[in-house]
Amino acid sequence: MAIPERQILVCQSFRVGGDPKGVCFKQTDGFLQYLEEEILARGLDILVTATGCMKLCEKGPVMVVQPDNWWFGGVNSEEAIDAILDGIEAGEPCAEYSLG
Repeated sequence: MAIPERQILVCQSFRVGGDPKGVCFKQTDGFLQYLEEEILARGLDILVTATGCMKLCEKGPVMVVQPDNWWFGGVNSEEAIDAILDGIEAGEPCAEYSLG
């Protein structure tokens, strides 16, 4: 397998004891599947990875695009995912959901 051009990290609120605390995992039902399908449909070279808690619960669900280091919050809809992927394709972070 070749190294992907980008990686999207998606907070799933996993904690050390396995105890989910944050909002990310609660608000992302079907999120990962839709994200993967959109990436494939757009022909993007991006690996999606579910992560442990990113410690920004008040801004969740949180998603990070690497190596660009673009952090996004409030990503809880297909529209948000589409806007972020549109930004990746345009080479600029989506300002509407940007945390930085």
